[in-house]
Amino acid sequence: MSKEIEIECKNMVTRCDFCRLARAFGIAEHDFKQQKNFYFDTPDFALKRRKSALRVRKKTGRFQLTLKTPEKTGLLETSQMIGEKVFQKLKNEGWFPEGEVMEKLMELQVAPSKLVYFGKLVTKRAEIAYEGGLLVFDHNFYLNKEDFEIEYEVSELETGTKQFLKLLETYGIPHHPAKNKVLRFYEAKRSNER
Repeated sequence: MSKEIEIECKNMVTRCDFCRLARAFGIAEHDFKQQKNFYFDTPDFALKRRKSALRVRKKTGRFQLTLKTPEKTGLLETSQMIGEKVFQKLKNEGWFPEGEVMEKLMELQVAPSKLVYFGKLVTKRAEIAYEGGLLVFDHNFYLNKEDFEIEYEVSELETGTKQFLKLLETYGIPHHPAKNKVLRFYEAKRSNER
């Protein structure tokens, strides 16, 4: 189990800019690893209303349950590893495992028994160290959509933002701040239901 503050700058990019920047950093197709995010909320979006998100991430055959909640700067990620059987029970039966994530949900006054599975987002991701942070290249697929984003994970927002904007400027990439993945997923789901 772990808790950590996530501070990141995010930018939506075109396929062309994504590929150009990946080439500039020496990232090849084989450097991208696939991960799947499975999203959960209550039917009335209690977590979304609290600017929070719950996901299970499947990566290299392992499952990590993570609740993201807002902090003064960034997001607090409360995570715990779960097995595939636990994941299947959560996804298909609404059974929620005990642990720090459940405790944090209770602090938010969101009943774990009310959570339902909404769908998945698949990401092909490559990462590289950059200027004291982590530069992340994400090619995302969800609900018959795909998009491309660059993230810069840092320990200090102000300095990280300056470095990230300088990177975009250096490579002539327009600044298009990205909403987080779960928000983009829910917006796409809502537009598909209309």
